Amino acid sequence: MKKSNKVKLSLSTRAIHGKHLHAFKGPVATPIYQTSTYRFEDSRDAIRYAQGDPNVLVYTRYHNPTVNEVEDRIALMEDGEAAALFSSGMAAISTAVLCLCKSGDEIVSTPALYGGTYRFFRDSLHDYGINVKYVDPNSLEDLLYLITPKTKVVYFETPTNPTLSLVDIEKLVRLTRKAEKEFRTRITIMIDNTFATILNQKPFNFGVDVIMESTTKYLGGHADLMGGVLIGTKQFIKKVKNLAKHLGGCADPFAAFLLDRSLKTFELRVQQQNENAMDLAKALAKHPKVSRVLYPGLPSYPQHRLAKKQMSGFGGMVTIEVKGGVKAAVKVCDSLKVAVNAMSLGGVETLVSIPVYSSHVNMSDKELHKHGVTPGMIRISVGVEGAEDLIEDFRQALRKIT
Repeated sequence: MKKSNKVKLSLSTRAIHGKHLHAFKGPVATPIYQTSTYRFEDSRDAIRYAQGDPNVLVYTRYHNPTVNEVEDRIALMEDGEAAALFSSGMAAISTAVLCLCKSGDEIVSTPALYGGTYRFFRDSLHDYGINVKYVDPNSLEDLLYLITPKTKVVYFETPTNPTLSLVDIEKLVRLTRKAEKEFRTRITIMIDNTFATILNQKPFNFGVDVIMESTTKYLGGHADLMGGVLIGTKQFIKKVKNLAKHLGGCADPFAAFLLDRSLKTFELRVQQQNENAMDLAKALAKHPKVSRVLYPGLPSYPQHRLAKKQMSGFGGMVTIEVKGGVKAAVKVCDSLKVAVNAMSLGGVETLVSIPVYSSHVNMSDKELHKHGVTPGMIRISVGVEGAEDLIEDFRQALRKIT
């Protein structure tokens, strides 16, 4: 048997070099093609474009060399065939859903979602005639009853925001495929993998069809860009890019350049965030003013066994519940000196937010209960600062609770 010459690249190598390990002479950093339109060599280029030649550059809403380079790099990192970059995570989610569903179709989703996704499902999709059903992740067998011939998408995220509860990916995929076979239909299984990232969780290994990540978060990692990405088959990405031309959520070339820079340190950053989060979670679990610490890496975490089964690392997100409710949570967040009181996550700085005032604002008590969110919760996006500095910062802030 002939030995393969294919090189098995590490995640870091794929993030830094992409496919182009022996590229032509030129810049080390990917150039920024900061242009809205492109010069034709002559009118034959316009004719080629009109005939459907995808290699003819026309307009940055359609394609851009900087954006395309980053798409190829992310697809390689995530072991996908192709990727599409968007101006935000919500642009990626909404474009994917509208690409896959039309009026009369259905989505089955787990209920604990990023607040923007949940509100898009709750407030917008009914205007398109698309119905969303919810399955309890602790009763995934109900998928066999919820899925119908109208179901086009099964959508979920794991770990969830902000409770970090887990969805059994293997079980969800197996049950969805069983229902798919029964109804002789095609269902796209789509995951929001933002909290875990590809470093800690590889959804394609479990049979998921489409991965979505908010590149604003860990992939970007510096709180200075916005973006979203979809990774899937070449056929799906081609279809979603065609729709993106009309919906307009295209990625900006400068944001793509910043993302390209960030990918080069992605593994280093996220590994450090994993370690810091574990240290902080262990320390806070012993604190008398913290009633609960939610972190998949703790042996005390209810789904710790599942986390070990489907995750290679436990991520940089820690959620705590402080005694004294929302007033105590506010006091802690306002008293921190190292951690920053700000929304979003995934950056090198440790950020804290109160879910009832941020990701889950304007939700009813019933909806908050469904999402597992309580008033005293503080969501911590752990950064890359010194772990002891972070631990001491939270200790001094917790002392302010009376």
